[in-house]
Parts: sequence; structure tokens; C-alpha cells
Amino acid sequence: MVTRLLYLARHAEQDLTALRESDAGEPDTGLTERGQQQATLLGERLRGRRFAAVHHGPLRRAAQTAELIARSLPEAPVYATELAGDHLPHDTDPAGLPPAYATFLAQFPAAERADGPRVTAEAVRRFTGPVPGEAPDGEPVRELVVTHTFLIAWLVRHALDAPERRWLGLNLHNAGLTVIRYSPGGPPNLIALNDVAHLPPELRATGLPPDYVV
Repeated sequence: MVTRLLYLARHAEQDLTALRESDAGEPDTGLTERGQQQATLLGERLRGRRFAAVHHGPLRRAAQTAELIARSLPEAPVYATELAGDHLPHDTDPAGLPPAYATFLAQFPAAERADGPRVTAEAVRRFTGPVPGEAPDGEPVRELVVTHTFLIAWLVRHALDAPERRWLGLNLHNAGLTVIRYSPGGPPNLIALNDVAHLPPELRATGLPPDYVV
């Protein structure tokens, strides 16, 4: 078995102009100019590391983020996968949670509460744990997954063996970087969480109120 270094990146800032101009719900749009800068800087941050693959979810904001990052990783193949999509990771019981979380969870229909956890479980099987085989050069296997807050929060919770409901409240920066190490000889190690050292302060954002940004 070979150590896996799983790099997780939330998509960069989405262009929500169309959402502000209509009531049709969240559109599947790409990145703002700021978002493009965020993704490019994350690619520069990762340049020089050898990646076995770059995976991204099917939505345009994730696909475009991955495309811009991959310009700095020319040898890494890029794959679109539903496993890195924007899914509800767990049908969390709202009992005992603050009212804001209960309201948030109530918006998801029954189909999403069933399908989201199923896809997320498949993502856990695909992206976590050591990699079977041998590493002739002695290096770990690095994979980058460009995805959304929900999946990153779930994988962090999973790595820490935290209660299932603790995926709630983990809010990630656009183009923030999280790294989890899976070695054959012990439990997962959370190497980095929501790291934005590659972004200047003016490009750090979560899409949440200002007090979520340091």
C-alpha cells in the first residue's frame, strides 16, 4: 500500500450575476474574474508537485476552477466525476441543532437526502485511504479533487472520525486548500485545512458574512 496525499480544493468564486437578476434559482455558471484569479493562484501554489490526477465535479464553477489549476500541472490528467459534485453528504437529523441548521436541512428534498449520501459514500471509497500497489520512487500518490464545501467538510469529518453531524459548520474559502494524508501505518492525518496562503487578503472569500473571513 502507498500513502495517498489527497488535496481538496473548493471551487473558486462563482459568477452569480444571473441569480441576482432572476428568481430562477442558482444557475450553473462559471467563475467571476476574481474567481479566475483565485484558481490561477492555487495552480501556482501547486506547481512543481506531481499529481496522479485532477478530479472535478460536473458543475461549471468546479470544472473551470480545475481547468485553470491544471494549467500549472500539465502532466496531470483531468477527469470530471459526479463523485466530486455538490451533494448533501448526510441526511442529518436536525433534532438538537440550532434553528438555522434545521432550516437549512429542511430545504433538501427527499431524493437529495437519499442520493447525496449514497454518492458521498462512493466518493469516500474512491478518494480516501492508502493506494493499493507500490511506489517505486518512494513518493506518495497525490490526487487533487476540485469540489464543493459539502464534500470537503464530510471528508474532514470522516478523517477525524468526528460525529456525522459535524460536517455542518465547516465553511471553506473559495480556492481554499485542504490536504489529508492516508498512510498504511496509521489513521488519517489532516495536514492542512482551508489554507489560503496563496491568496492575498482581497481575494479571500467564502460567500458567507464577512465574519467568516479572517
